[in-house]
Amino acid sequence: MTELSATTDLSVLRDEPVIAVVRAPRIPDAAALCAALAEGGINLTEFTYTTPDVTQHLLRASKSGRRVGVGTVLTAEQARRAVEAGASFLVTPGCRPEVAEAAAAAGVPVVLGALTPTEVAHAVDLGAAAVKIFPARAFGPGYFKDLRGPYPDVPLVASGGVNAGNAAAFLAHGALAVCAGTDVVPPDVVAAGDWAEITRRARLFTAACAGQAP
Repeated sequence: MTELSATTDLSVLRDEPVIAVVRAPRIPDAAALCAALAEGGINLTEFTYTTPDVTQHLLRASKSGRRVGVGTVLTAEQARRAVEAGASFLVTPGCRPEVAEAAAAAGVPVVLGALTPTEVAHAVDLGAAAVKIFPARAFGPGYFKDLRGPYPDVPLVASGGVNAGNAAAFLAHGALAVCAGTDVVPPDVVAAGDWAEITRRARLFTAACAGQAP
């Protein structure tokens, strides 16, 4: 299976189009969380800087051999700390030139956040391996079809309000990948360490992405 690394882009998303985005006040075991997600078919996990001690979670998960990245990266310093902790990709909520520069210097792919066509173009100019459209729910799956007109070759990732009920529609309308948030990794379930429930939710989500009934 293709690995994300400092020498690759995010073409792995073509085979694994789901990224679990974890925002939780507490993560008892980041490696176990990633294993539970993988058991349910989600092999890419994005921790975020909104979680306390995120670099420690990255270290634990990356040392276990899991493919992990970090999101809500706003500064070059955060980008450098994340890479040092084992992040194999970076994600921003908006276009952040200094993060893009730090990612390029480290040889790590970056997914830059955007919403408008102008912001998508800016993200591409900054060297984004993919562009995260956020908040995706606000504009819906049809917006991705519209963006595909002027940007047929730009890898787009749907983030924000994506769930098992609409994920397949985002993929069908042009998203290369989708971000699974609280629908798969609710903060309270993560904090409780209920890995069986995380696996159950991941399986439902990946089945929905494939157009399979639960």
